[in-house]
Amino acid sequence: MKAGTLQPRPDMDTLPFRNAEDVERALPRVLDHLRAGGVVAYPTETVYGLGCALESDALARLSALKHRDPRKPFLLLIAEPGHAPGLEWTPLARRLAETFWPGPLTLALASEADAFPPEVRSADGTVAVRATSHPGMRRVLQALGAPITSTSANEPGQAAALDAGGAARAVERLGGTGILILDGGPLPPTPSSTVVDASRVPPRVVREGAVSLTALRTAIGEVDEG
Repeated sequence: MKAGTLQPRPDMDTLPFRNAEDVERALPRVLDHLRAGGVVAYPTETVYGLGCALESDALARLSALKHRDPRKPFLLLIAEPGHAPGLEWTPLARRLAETFWPGPLTLALASEADAFPPEVRSADGTVAVRATSHPGMRRVLQALGAPITSTSANEPGQAAALDAGGAARAVERLGGTGILILDGGPLPPTPSSTVVDASRVPPRVVREGAVSLTALRTAIGEVDEG
């Protein structure tokens, strides 16, 4: 069996997701699954992720699947800023988004108190968002018109999956059922997204990754480290 290919399972469906034609064929099924509260494993520009719509039952299902500490919120994947109303955009945050989105930069932004569920809102009131550059997922998010969660498809403490087979095996070991796997093929090893707390001035780098400190400073000037 080739790396990344999956054996059929009655509790885990896989859809081809490797090109524009695959994405269009998969789109109605993916949207129905998300809108019904389902969890999807999907490729991004960095690793395979697990996501669901911002609906209470779906968020509870994903939290249980990942054995998530409730103090650690899920970040959000979006296609464009307008799909996540309730975020407070500073001028520097907007410049970062204009410079590096879509791409592997996660921005933590202040949010209105009732705009987001607690599973995605940190103790300080920020919500972390990223506009993915993966074309298939951008198509899904544009069609959905709303964010989905993004957490790496792996067991806690293990490396994130770089192909659909790895994502499926991680879900199986986690005990997940009813997960829809989007097979976007193998992903090259890539640094994780850079995380910047853009709710403050100057912005602070929480985690350096694919976008370097030098690139951030070139875009906006002063940036705090760590």
